[in-house]
Amino acid sequence: MAEAARYLSIPAPTIRAWFMGLDYPKQYFKPVIKKAVQDDKRLSFSNLVEAHVLRALRTKHGISMAEVRKAIDDVQAKLGIDRLLISPKLKAGAGRMFLDLYAELIELPMSGQIVIRGAFAHHLEAVVHDPQGVPVKLYPWMPDPLGKPRTTIMIDPEMSFGAPVTTSRGISTAVLTDLVDAGLSFEELGAEYGLSSEEVGDAIRFERAAA
Repeated sequence: MAEAARYLSIPAPTIRAWFMGLDYPKQYFKPVIKKAVQDDKRLSFSNLVEAHVLRALRTKHGISMAEVRKAIDDVQAKLGIDRLLISPKLKAGAGRMFLDLYAELIELPMSGQIVIRGAFAHHLEAVVHDPQGVPVKLYPWMPDPLGKPRTTIMIDPEMSFGAPVTTSRGISTAVLTDLVDAGLSFEELGAEYGLSSEEVGDAIRFERAAA
């Protein structure tokens, strides 16, 4: 869970709460996302994608996880979808239904709806599904001054044991960052690994944001 939290730039306690719930004297709620294997502390790649999509709802509008869970459960029941947050149907009607219901539950004003719908669409674009609808690749969230989607870094469970790598060459972002810290320039790394300066820079920015 700590590794997932780092890759998604989400506080580790938040990730744990999403997957394990909370049971404090003054705060209790059930898990929002089910782990692939309940008695295993590790998360699956699909779990990582679910947390990535859920991250889109973490805005300044005071998100209630209880309401998120209710919206997810209601839409899953109405459409017969088992795991809504990894379903490719979220990019169509299921996503609109979920956001409509969610906005209604928390009485979100139109300005807030616009922000959340934009963030939600951005996060969904970062998930790649195979023809069977199974998520197979994730472009993790990265800080971008222009707010544009970044696709130079990816997480693919079949590459580098699922660690973040550059999209074009599959080079570990952690390795590139270590080499920069050791004194190599972006230009030297680009020449060595066949990467552009932008790709090297994105790898460094991703690792710094995830630190």
